[in-house]
Amino acid sequence: MLVPAVAAGAAGELSDLRAAVGNALDQLWTAGPDFVIVVGPAPETRAYDATAEGNFAGYGVPLRVSLDGGREAPTGWDGNGPVAPSGPDGGGPLPLSLAVGAWLLRHRPAGTRCRGQAVAAGAVAADCAALGARLAASAARVGLLVMADGSACRGDKSPGYADPRAESFDAAVTSALRAADVDALLRLDTVLAAELLAAGRPAWQVLAGAAGTGGWHGEVGYDAAPYGVQYTVATWRPA
Repeated sequence: MLVPAVAAGAAGELSDLRAAVGNALDQLWTAGPDFVIVVGPAPETRAYDATAEGNFAGYGVPLRVSLDGGREAPTGWDGNGPVAPSGPDGGGPLPLSLAVGAWLLRHRPAGTRCRGQAVAAGAVAADCAALGARLAASAARVGLLVMADGSACRGDKSPGYADPRAESFDAAVTSALRAADVDALLRLDTVLAAELLAAGRPAWQVLAGAAGTGGWHGEVGYDAAPYGVQYTVATWRPA
């Protein structure tokens, strides 16, 4: 829903959400990272280099994006459906979470280096934290763009229908992001997150591992559940 071409007629309804994401990205660029790593959940844990590409053809939109410059271009169609991009090891196709991240990075400052890091949906907290620590140590100034879905069970018309536990789960995550509470993110219940279709759980825990024990200032710029799915836009910066 962050990509207007995919959201189609509903695109205008999420303009406030996209504005909050834009403000968060502005803060990221102001920080002047050596490079940016897009982190998101996927079927398996693996890294993607700058050549990696993804597309939204599965959503009926012939749109291709990539991590090397965040370019946006039509993807191929063979008359029977979309032709997925391919690449060498480290290249595409990007999982959806990283493809959306690549789309968000399309207007980044010239010369900004980016790569992607997928984390397996079933990864345990300790492994997520260890991965985050390795990412943070990969350069002097690393910026993370963390793509992480909240619950999808916030109403009768949500993808997972209504679950009374969803609102308190999302509130706890948003509170942890606002407070930059690393321990709270690492304590998130893996089983509950899966039952609530909160696919972002491992990505939040990678963020926690990257943050380590240093002091951070958290800020939430958006907190709502349009269409029954929780969206939280937050930024962390050194305190």
